[in-house]
Amino acid sequence: MHVMARDALTAPRREPAARRGASAAPRRKQADRPSRLRLWLRRRRALLRPAGLGLLALGALSAVALTLYALDPAGRVARLAESVAELGTRMGWRVQAVILDGREHTPIEMIRAALGVSRGDSILGFSPAGAKERLETLAWVERAHVERHLPDTIVVRLEERRPFAIWQHSGQFAVIDRAGHVVATEKFDQFGPLPLVVGAGAERAAAALLDRLREQPDLAQRLQAAIRVGDRRWNLKLYNGTEVLLPEGFEAEAIERLGELHRQHGLLDRPVAAIDLRLPDRLIVRRNPGPPEAPAANTQRGGRSQRG
Repeated sequence: MHVMARDALTAPRREPAARRGASAAPRRKQADRPSRLRLWLRRRRALLRPAGLGLLALGALSAVALTLYALDPAGRVARLAESVAELGTRMGWRVQAVILDGREHTPIEMIRAALGVSRGDSILGFSPAGAKERLETLAWVERAHVERHLPDTIVVRLEERRPFAIWQHSGQFAVIDRAGHVVATEKFDQFGPLPLVVGAGAERAAAALLDRLREQPDLAQRLQAAIRVGDRRWNLKLYNGTEVLLPEGFEAEAIERLGELHRQHGLLDRPVAAIDLRLPDRLIVRRNPGPPEAPAANTQRGGRSQRG
């Protein structure tokens, strides 16, 4: 039996002592060398330490929020806001700048009051949603966009309403936008020439009418005022004193018809008191009354009559 040979094949081979010492040294050096992950962590230790502290703070804040939610549901929002603001203050996150874009007519004092924040306030205690809601209650502001840029900047973008017409009602004048919102009640000259609309409901219906009138420039440039009648239809008062009566619900067709009549016959330049377009198949024109005739002299042949 070749037992010895089998034992020789399975037994580990022994190397000389000198060779074993030479191969062990590189292995110890390779084991002592730090891994790539450890080198990456060492190089970024200065950046990771603040991030870790921030994560710990957020974790603590989340724990506080959950505790408040469980113990005091009614006051959890207010207390959470206070905790957030305090955290921001401790981290040095305070308001240093407010960037405002899109303002043209809105008074700056009203914007400051609506924002409700001052330099040095905690930026985490500032509510962009609350500021947006307050800004959009201002007369000139149609939409507001409010953003909080950490650590110290608030950005506000306004979309203002555009002055569209002057509305006269109950002896009062106001500047309105296309939707009829009142945006100003004084200093009308700073908005340039604006059309005048008169009467109850005129502020809401003005945009559709004035858009149609702009399609007929010969009529638009002669318009002194558009008068709302019973909040149902319009009369147009021209600078020459002519009054144009438009039908209810068919203003566009009547305005187009009037423009064509002027181009063909110069109707708008004629001395007429009124042009009635309320009937689709009929045009009624009322002339201005002429000067009164002088009374005829009551004379008889042969001079004054005498009784005798």
